[in-house]
Amino acid sequence: MFSIKLEYSERYKRLPTYIFVEIEQLLSEKRKKGVDIIPLGIGDPDIPTPNLIINELIDQVKKPENHQYPSSMGEEDFREGVANWYKTRFHVDLDPKEEISNIIGGKEGVANIARAFVNPGDIVLCPNPGYPVYENGATKLCDAYPHSMPLLKENDFLPDLDIIDTKILKKAKLMYLNYPNNPTGAIAPKEYLKKVVDYAQDYNFFIVHDNPYSEFTFDDYIAPSILQIDQNHVEINSASKMFNMTGFRCGWIAGNKEIIQGIRKIKSQIDSGCPTFIQRAVLKGLNEYNSQKKPEIVEKTVKIYEKRRDTMIKGLNNIGWLTNTPQATFYVWIQIPDKYLNKGCMNFVKSLIEVGVVLTPGIGFGQYGEGFVRIALTQSEHRIKEAIERIDKVIN
Repeated sequence: MFSIKLEYSERYKRLPTYIFVEIEQLLSEKRKKGVDIIPLGIGDPDIPTPNLIINELIDQVKKPENHQYPSSMGEEDFREGVANWYKTRFHVDLDPKEEISNIIGGKEGVANIARAFVNPGDIVLCPNPGYPVYENGATKLCDAYPHSMPLLKENDFLPDLDIIDTKILKKAKLMYLNYPNNPTGAIAPKEYLKKVVDYAQDYNFFIVHDNPYSEFTFDDYIAPSILQIDQNHVEINSASKMFNMTGFRCGWIAGNKEIIQGIRKIKSQIDSGCPTFIQRAVLKGLNEYNSQKKPEIVEKTVKIYEKRRDTMIKGLNNIGWLTNTPQATFYVWIQIPDKYLNKGCMNFVKSLIEVGVVLTPGIGFGQYGEGFVRIALTQSEHRIKEAIERIDKVIN
């Protein structure tokens, strides 16, 4: 029998063990025992894609011209639609020919932008806790080194730029930034974004602003775009959260044309683009924007999450697990109860699984996430109330 001795690459070996494997195993055991699970861990919207977009998708998929290879940079009308959206939403002018490219969801864009600019041994500035793709799928798979920027409660979960060693800043190739933030739900004032832009100018690195939660804001808060401050950088957004289209994989990257040229060249070697019929369905949604006010198809979803947020915060505070009210995203980032601090957030999450409630341990987002959990508001108000009753039994 012929066999091959396989050895994984060094970059593969640099990737951390998937922390959620153990959680998935525990959940599988509970389900086999008939335990009712309330999943508040994964950030995947439970609200369906708007009918307006679904109907357009059906119309577009029937057209034979949409059955062929798309362009990896995105169809011309899609890129024009994104440019119009930026003009309407942020009052930012972009050239759809050179300053916008389609991506197959934000995750792909986050990873491939690094492949265009990051060399082995380079330093990439990554928020911690943060979306794991910044550190792993992008930086480590380019044989580069992530430098963690701690997001601490005392700093409103904003990186303290002043504590980063100037030697690190001088060697940095790019910085990943993400506000409104996953996992913390924090927001970044324009003044802070201006400070980051100034640092980038002084130390000659560029910023990739990952902005998929730009429309998930509450209490009259309106999230900015970094391109409103400086168009020498790039911003990523997608239909995943905006239109509840996580399964469709369609987004965009916009900004500096040299950076856009870089990711376009990489993508031309890797993929054949997002299906045209999906791009045109997303375009239908983007065209609903006609003022600073969110369109009905977005506002309706945001109002649902705002009610869920209020139900969750009120419920947690009522059982003595005190937390602040986030102004954006559909997450609640909360420090674990004092009696669990010495045991760690993973043990706390396991305790909640015993009663059928699933949260995400903060350590899954990096070392500075230890001591916290992320709650995703992706269940109905009824299920949220039920989850709080179960949590109460564990922490009290």
